Amino acid sequence: MRRICQVVVAHKGAREHFLAARALHRRGALAALVTDWYGPASNALTRALAACAPAAARALGAAAADLPRNRVIALRAFGIRSRLKLARAARAGRLLEEMAADDAAFARRLAALRLPAHDALFAYSYAALEAIDAARAAGALAIVDQIDPGRFEYDLVREEAARFPAYVDPMGPPPPGYYERAEAEWRAADAVVVNSEWSRVALVRQGADPAKLHVLPLAYEASHPPETKLPRADRPITVLWLGSVILRKGIHYLVEAACKLTHEPIRFVVAGPIGIRAEALRAAPANVEWRGPVPRADAERLYREADVFVLPTLSDGFAITQVEALAHGVPVIATPNCGAVVEHGRTGFLVPARDTDALADALRRFVADPALAASMQPACIAAATRFGIEAYADGLLAIIERAREARRNG
Repeated sequence: MRRICQVVVAHKGAREHFLAARALHRRGALAALVTDWYGPASNALTRALAACAPAAARALGAAAADLPRNRVIALRAFGIRSRLKLARAARAGRLLEEMAADDAAFARRLAALRLPAHDALFAYSYAALEAIDAARAAGALAIVDQIDPGRFEYDLVREEAARFPAYVDPMGPPPPGYYERAEAEWRAADAVVVNSEWSRVALVRQGADPAKLHVLPLAYEASHPPETKLPRADRPITVLWLGSVILRKGIHYLVEAACKLTHEPIRFVVAGPIGIRAEALRAAPANVEWRGPVPRADAERLYREADVFVLPTLSDGFAITQVEALAHGVPVIATPNCGAVVEHGRTGFLVPARDTDALADALRRFVADPALAASMQPACIAAATRFGIEAYADGLLAIIERAREARRNG
C-alpha cells in the first residue's frame, strides 16, 4: 500500500474555518495543524464569556469539531501577545504595520518548532517565508497559499479610491516590504496555491513563476439542507450583501445600482463590518439597509430570507460567500474578478466590474420575472456541491504530488 503524504498546515487564526487541516485529516494526511490560537479543550471560560462578551467567546472558542486535539499545536502565548499588540497598534493607527511584523514573527516561531515527521509544509502568504526556508532545509516540500492577488489588487483598489474618497479604507497602505515578502515566498516555495484564475493571472503579472502556480478553489459545506424557496408573491425582492463593506468589494457600485432602482420593488440588505465613511452611509438611498456585523446564526437567516446574492467586487481571491449563497439556493450576481463560481444565466449572472448599468439590469431581471430566483434554486444547490471539502483535499494532495515530481525532475 502506498504511504499517504503527511502535511503540516500552519496559519494564524481560524483561516477558512481550518479548511486545509480538516480536508487533509479526512484523507489521513494531516501531520499537524500549527496556529496561534485554538479553543481550549475545556469550554468553561468560553461559556462564561458568552454571557458578557460574545465576540471574545467566539475568538476563544475557535476550533473544529472534526479535528483531533492531538494533531493541533496551538501557540497560545504567542497568540495572546499578538492580539494585545494588534489592539494597541490599532489605537495608535499602526495596525497594518504591526500585522506585518506579527506575520513575520509567526513564521520565525514556526521555523523554530520541532514538528512531527512530515513530507510537506502548507503555510499561508505573508506569514510563511522563514518557515518555508526551514522546511526545505529539512528536506520537506514547502507549499504557500497566496491568500489574495497581492500588489496587483492593492494598486487596483488605490486607483479606485482616488475616484471614490468617501469609500476609502481608513487602514491606509501596507508598510514597506509587505508585498516584497510575498514575492520572496513565491520564489522560495516549491508550489504556490491560489484560489482563483483571477489571482493566478494577477501573480503572473507580478513576476511569479507560472509553472509553480496552481488554482485550488475554496470549499464550503452547508450545515443543513436548504429550505425550498417559493416564487415571491406581492413583496419586494430581497438582495443580500454579506461580507466586509469596503470599496474593494464594490459596495459603491451596489449603492449606485440601488439609486437606479428606487422605484422598483426591491430592497438591499447589506450585512458585514463597515469599512466606509459615515458620509457614504448617509448618502445611500432608502432602499439600502445597513445591518453591520452579524453572527453566523444571523447570516444563515439572511441567506434563507434572500432572493438574490450580490458581489460586484473589484477584486477577490475567491469570495466563499458566493458558494454559501448557492448552497442556500440563492442565485448570485457577481463579477469575473474572483473565483469562477457563477454559471451565467443558470445560477445567477456575471456582470463586468465597475458597470453599474449592467448590475442594475441584472437585478431588474429578477424583478421582471418573480419566479426566476426560485427556478434557479436546484441548479444553485447542485453547483455548490462542486466546492466540497473532499474536492479541496483531492486538489491539494494532487498539487503536493506535482510539486514532489517537479523536485525529483528538477
